Amino acid sequence: MITISAFCFAWMNAFVRLSGDLPSIQKSFFRNFIAAIFAFIILKRNHTPLRWEKGNLKFLVLRATAGTIGILCNFYAVDHLVLSDASMLNKMSPFFAILFSYFFLREKCTPAQIFAVACAFAGSLFIIKPTFTNMELMPSVIGFIGGLGAGAAYTVVRYLGQRGEKGPFIVFFFSAFSCLVTLPALLLDFHPMTAAQTAFLLLAGLAAAGGQFAITAAYCYAPSREISVYDYSQIIFSALLGFVLFGQLPDRYSVFGYVIICAMAIFMFFYNNRKVDQIKGAA
Repeated sequence: MITISAFCFAWMNAFVRLSGDLPSIQKSFFRNFIAAIFAFIILKRNHTPLRWEKGNLKFLVLRATAGTIGILCNFYAVDHLVLSDASMLNKMSPFFAILFSYFFLREKCTPAQIFAVACAFAGSLFIIKPTFTNMELMPSVIGFIGGLGAGAAYTVVRYLGQRGEKGPFIVFFFSAFSCLVTLPALLLDFHPMTAAQTAFLLLAGLAAAGGQFAITAAYCYAPSREISVYDYSQIIFSALLGFVLFGQLPDRYSVFGYVIICAMAIFMFFYNNRKVDQIKGAA
């Protein structure tokens, strides 16, 4: 299921790129509008009330704000970078989630986690290539901020789950909030769309919905420590789609950055599994 999710999100980014020269806010609105409809249908089918648990509103707003920033930055990066570069910068989110969990949830960071975060950040620099002569520096930094926003959002989702908030309602609140926030800017600077652009944005929304529900199902079947590393298969899918659809090839520095970040994800995968096995053995 998590590999299916990665495949869907890779197609979402591809459809966003295929929709052409439209503002990121306009693309984000359509993506979230489709996701809100799907989440609403799920809530109604499960007879889940459209209300939040007591005291959770401010955290829902925080999650939605961070998620909206993450999506807007990711879509901007998708439009201006090699598809696999944009996807990899967004995949910095698990490492940011470790940092935010330390500050927000007061979860302790082990030396191994700090090492992984530092190495992943170093890997991201090979993708960003922070030099004044790099024409893609600004889109790369924005893509990096998108990963930061996603990491913050995932941390708050974890906290909301601990406070009893239902997953489909969190998705619905975020999607509806994002649509409302971006609607004024959309109306003020709406770009007329062709039938093809509209179709691509609708397909992006459907792919995003498929990815969202697939990843939710994946984490219902197995804990994060056992499956999270497979989410990085999105980079392979994005690289293939980028080459087939747009003729894109990442440079050697980006590929080196991919290797470092993926290696740290695999390291954390085995580290977490070993840590849990040691706890079980001690028990």
